[in-house]
Amino acid sequence: MQKFSQLPKMLPEQAAPLNAGLADPATLKDISAVAMRCGGCGAKVGANVLSRALSDLKPIDNKDVLVGLHAPDDAAVVQIPKGKVMVHTVDYFRSFIDDAYVFGQVAANHALSDIFAMGAEAQTALAIVTVPYGIESKVETTLREMMSGALDVLNEAGATLVGGHTSEGPELALGFSVNGLADRDAIIHKGGMKAGDLLILTKALGTGTLFAADMQYKAKGRWIEGALKSMVQSNRLAAECVFKFGATACTDVTGFGLLGHAVEMTKASEADVEIDLDALPILDGAEETVRLGILSSLQPANVRLRRGISNLDHMKDHPRYPLIFDPQTSGGLLASLPADQAQACLAALQKLGYEDTAIIGRVSAKGEDLEPVTLISSQQN
Repeated sequence: MQKFSQLPKMLPEQAAPLNAGLADPATLKDISAVAMRCGGCGAKVGANVLSRALSDLKPIDNKDVLVGLHAPDDAAVVQIPKGKVMVHTVDYFRSFIDDAYVFGQVAANHALSDIFAMGAEAQTALAIVTVPYGIESKVETTLREMMSGALDVLNEAGATLVGGHTSEGPELALGFSVNGLADRDAIIHKGGMKAGDLLILTKALGTGTLFAADMQYKAKGRWIEGALKSMVQSNRLAAECVFKFGATACTDVTGFGLLGHAVEMTKASEADVEIDLDALPILDGAEETVRLGILSSLQPANVRLRRGISNLDHMKDHPRYPLIFDPQTSGGLLASLPADQAQACLAALQKLGYEDTAIIGRVSAKGEDLEPVTLISSQQN
């Protein structure tokens, strides 16, 4: 019983070691004296740091915003104009590049795309931010740079930043809850494809494999530069263009890859599609990284959708086959248009700066096969 009554003196609690991969050596040294990092609201970024970082941000004016970022209250207050409906979406992901400004641009573009794909105009946005552990000056700089990049995109799109939430965490991450406005009868759905329509893709594929290669130090600088150029390009003008030429259905191509989003459209439209692998626009370097077997960590989950392909055995060895499963960050729009409008729309999109835009397939009536997607290629004929 003596062991339970005469207890040894406990040693002082040691600070938990921080993973060296979460911050640079200087930052780790500065915060090494901190015994722990709290959760809950204890993980929020300090009010002074937040105020300084956001003080120079100037969200675009919007008469519908009654209470917003620089007149803070417990929540933003936004008026919905008469005759409009509200369109809501949210996106959030961790950073994949070191440039906080560019990351802010990409994250904002990615979040806005759902609004544009449905034919809505962006109205307001709320930010969801995680900033890596660090000293106040580092946190403030990172936050200011990231939100400056995001705000440039939001302002251009007409989306007023009205608030958000910021906390500490192991990695930089950013997302937005975006609200848009649309006429009830003007909303474009995934389910409007009609037999005879042609499919247009407005951006090239390959961001997933390229940034997987970048993490392994196997990507060339010009490949990543090209991918980022595509990712910071807004889908706003592309959406306006495809709707002008009579788009019957539209979605943005993001994490589920081209095939995943195409299957969603076929189910909603009760139609089948034919996709020409040779016509797919591909980012520079993506075919090479795929040949090396470098794929996104989401690729295996996306590949499960191969059961939606009617001629899988015949096409699975095509060099571009893996890229239809590649998850896209800030990818392009996939739209169906009447066949007699597709070429004119293609030319207009290219004139607007969507250089990689291509007609990649066609829509057909729903057949007897359970699989809604057929892949074609002149290389396989």
